[in-house]
Parts: sequence; structure tokens; C-alpha cells
Amino acid sequence: MQTLLLLCAAYLIGSVPFAVVVSRAFGMADPRTYGSGNPGATNVLRSGNKLAAALTLLGDAFKGWLAVFLAHLLVPTLGLGPEVVPACALAAFLGHLFPVFLGFRGGKGVATAAGVLIGASGWLGLATLGVWLGVAFGARYSSLAALCAALAAPGLGFLLGLDPYWILAISVMSGLLIWRHSDNIRRLLAGEESRIGSKKKA
Repeated sequence: MQTLLLLCAAYLIGSVPFAVVVSRAFGMADPRTYGSGNPGATNVLRSGNKLAAALTLLGDAFKGWLAVFLAHLLVPTLGLGPEVVPACALAAFLGHLFPVFLGFRGGKGVATAAGVLIGASGWLGLATLGVWLGVAFGARYSSLAALCAALAAPGLGFLLGLDPYWILAISVMSGLLIWRHSDNIRRLLAGEESRIGSKKKA
């Protein structure tokens, strides 16, 4: 029962839709009504409000980190097994992808996954961020950078000595993140994906 309650709490933390919350606070249109319709930082940036996009990014990353941080605090106190913290991390990520507050239609999970990885290991978070930055600056495709980072994360976690439960959770998150980018993959293959800094094609 304690494990279930922790998983539910992590899911609810992950479900907080910062793209919508921040947009409402700034008096902006709901991000689900323009651009890609995705409630995430990249789509909020299409509104032209960089501060709102930055706050959305930070909020989405923070909730992933917070879910892991709280699980790290509570799991030893409750005498639960080592698999519970990675499970809570995955639950928070699923909360962002399928948020109960938005009818289970959420974002793609890049920022939340980053927060989860930082919570799992600061070195893992930095290494994965390095992959994202390298691809983003080199190819200027945000989606390609996210895909490469997702592919690299499980291997980086293994090299850094994370336990098998974490490797499994990160692998599942990576697979889900790649699946959520299926449209981007098709556009990349067709040469139609928007580059960083360019306006989205109509």
C-alpha cells in the first residue's frame, strides 16, 4: 500500500501541466491551441514569450527531479525496496506524458526526463545534457537532440554504475520518449523538421 501511494503521488507530481499553468499566469493562449498543440516548453516558445518557455522548461524538469528526491527521502524511512525510487521516477514521467489534469494528453517528456535523470545521478544528467547540447548545436534539430539523448541515457547510466532497476526505468522512459517523437522522426526522414531558431512551417 505504501508503494502504491508513493507511485500515485509521483504520478500526480508529474501530471502538473506547467505549460498550461505558466501560460495562464502570463495571460497567454493555451499551448494546446497553437503550434504543435503539445503542452511543453518548445511549443510555448512558439508564442514568442521566452520567459514563459523557460519557466515551463524549469517547471517540467523540477517536477521530475522532485518526484525522485521525495522518493529518495521516503523509501528508506518506510523500509521499502530499492526498486521503488526508480518506479516513482517512471511514474512521474508517465504523469507528464499522460496527465490526469489534461485528459491524459500531455507533452513529450524531454524536460521531465532530464529532471528525473538529474535526480537519479547528477553525473548522468550532465552527461545526457552534453549529448543533447552536442547534437542540438551541431545539427540544430531539437527533436534529433532529444532522440540521441534518449538513446544514450541507458548506456550512460550503465557506465556510471546505476543499479539495474534504474537502468530498466531509464530504458522504458527512453523508449516512450522515442515513441512520443514518432511524428518528428517522420519529418526528420522527410527533411521537413523545423530547425532550432526557425519558425514552424504552417
